[in-house]
Amino acid sequence: MTRTSNSDAARRFGKNQTKPIALVVDDEITNREFLRVFLEDDGYSVIEAENGLEAINAFQANPPDIIFMDVIMPVMDGYEAVTQIQKQAEAQFIPILFLTALTDENALAKCIEVGGHDFLSKPVSTTVLKAKVRSMERIRKLHLEMMRLYGQMKMDQEMAETVFNGAVVADNIKLDCIQTILRPAEQFSGDVLLTAHAPSSDTHILLGDFTGHGLAAALGALPASEVFRAMTAKGFTPHQIIAGINKKLYTLLPTGMFFAVQFISISKNLEYVKVINCGMPDVLLLDGTTGQIKQRISSNSLPLGIAPDIEYQDLFDRIDITLGDRILLVSDGVTEARNSENTYFGRERFESAIQHHEAGDTALASVAKALALFCQDAPQDDDISMAEIPCIPDVLPNWSDKETPADTTKSDASRQNSQQSEPDNSELSADPLEFSITLPGRRLCNSDPIPLLINHIQEMEGLQKHRRLLFTLLTELYINALDHGLLKLDSSMKNTHEGFSEYFSEREKRLGMLNEGFIRIRIETRNSSSGGKMLIRVEDSGIGFDMSRLDSNETPNIEKLSGRGIPLLNSLCESVHYEEPGNKVEVIYSWTKD
Repeated sequence: MTRTSNSDAARRFGKNQTKPIALVVDDEITNREFLRVFLEDDGYSVIEAENGLEAINAFQANPPDIIFMDVIMPVMDGYEAVTQIQKQAEAQFIPILFLTALTDENALAKCIEVGGHDFLSKPVSTTVLKAKVRSMERIRKLHLEMMRLYGQMKMDQEMAETVFNGAVVADNIKLDCIQTILRPAEQFSGDVLLTAHAPSSDTHILLGDFTGHGLAAALGALPASEVFRAMTAKGFTPHQIIAGINKKLYTLLPTGMFFAVQFISISKNLEYVKVINCGMPDVLLLDGTTGQIKQRISSNSLPLGIAPDIEYQDLFDRIDITLGDRILLVSDGVTEARNSENTYFGRERFESAIQHHEAGDTALASVAKALALFCQDAPQDDDISMAEIPCIPDVLPNWSDKETPADTTKSDASRQNSQQSEPDNSELSADPLEFSITLPGRRLCNSDPIPLLINHIQEMEGLQKHRRLLFTLLTELYINALDHGLLKLDSSMKNTHEGFSEYFSEREKRLGMLNEGFIRIRIETRNSSSGGKMLIRVEDSGIGFDMSRLDSNETPNIEKLSGRGIPLLNSLCESVHYEEPGNKVEVIYSWTKD
């Protein structure tokens, strides 16, 4: 039977703790008595058991801090008892010392194999016993401290994961139509997927891979996602967003850590995609009908966070797309995945899975199957991330009807009349907010004033709900002034796909040579009890256009005047007024309070 003894010896494990408990298991009473006296003098409470079965029952009733186990006993031997105890102990560390008169090496080795931590030869030497007990105490304390730190780490990781998901993942859009595989090698992933809609209605998607994996790598996702979302929301261009992330990470990341990136921007008309690849595997454009690879976009830039000043504008590829095409983004964790024979999955297997996918499977699903079949149960060395983006209307924003101004229902006749009528300012208050900006020709090459203007308007007037419409309005006014006023480009060039590419190629060429002229933008806002109005005046130094054509009863050839700008402006604004010689336009945008 089991027996418990107590003494008044000093507590070994701290002032506020009870005495540690020792379980002594031996069928010989003299052996148990010897150990009980020694252990009680050493500060333990002692529980005694005569065989392995009693030892298991004692363990379940009052788990000890250390166990002394004989090997050969009736009912149940020490081997079986320790095996059962270790199963019940699970992750808890309880030192187990076997007591044995055996000298056979195989028998002694079995003591360790079944879960023992050391053994003592009978007869037991008190000197050796004391040394073994001290050693086990140190190991147990280290294990307890390790478990405490591990518990704290898990709690910190859970908190960090909550923050990470809230700050990085939660604000992603269109994940219902973007297929993804995001499989971290650890609890946290060094890969990050970010998606957002720009005020222009373009869709921005970024797949990035920080050096390494785990929490240290994931920490970089917080500032990267913050810059990505803030700059996208303010209407900055893709190359400005990439430059902003690079600048931020360059100041924050330690030496040797960087951020490889694939960034795509799908145009709102689904006609083209802008792509940059900074240190990642190829971005693949897949044919929407056959699923075959139409085009590869290889890396042409350093990963972000390495060099402070890189001009990204010329590094973006502009690629024509067809409705239904798909874009595949992938991190190097896919091609560098290994099987149990230490063989890499590789680019050949990756692309073979895409080219020979089964009917009904997407490219991503086919790659996932091939990867699982190849790797089997081999450990995952790196984060595995893939995203397949369909070039279909579902991936574009579905803006709320609340963002549509009431005057978009104006008739065509009233819109044409508003082009010539003077703006009615009688409802505007006498305390306007007014500011202006003038951009000379040499600054127009690398400047985009629209995000700055939008941000200023929002800060001063709080028109957050009108961000998208104001961005569209200001962008059209600015682009019309730049493209047609200063660069003298003809919109009719964009009537074909070939002409569209030629138009932008010529635009970049002329913009690079622009050293004179100016564009001036003046904004004046006035509030009223029911809402407010904003007067926007844009002037360029170009020669203008033939305004007599606006007086014609015929429908004007809008494409030759200013692209799609005039009908769009009339749909957004209360009034649109052009001044001679056609290089000045003044519009009024109005809003009502909720």
